[in-house]
Amino acid sequence: MAVPKKRKSKSRKRMHRNINMKMTLPMLTKCPECGGLTRPHRVCVHCGCYKGKMVIEVNKD
Repeated sequence: MAVPKKRKSKSRKRMHRNINMKMTLPMLTKCPECGGLTRPHRVCVHCGCYKGKMVIEVNKD
């Protein structure tokens, strides 16, 4: 039966755990109406459209 020869230090143990906790960027798609980047299956914050229909009014200040 395989047994570790030496004990893993706390820093090495944490390093192996933390490798899975990296931050990832959200997926972004291009809005077919205005061309702005939005998250998929959500209302576009730039023009207020969803699936080609106007859903909300957006103030362009």
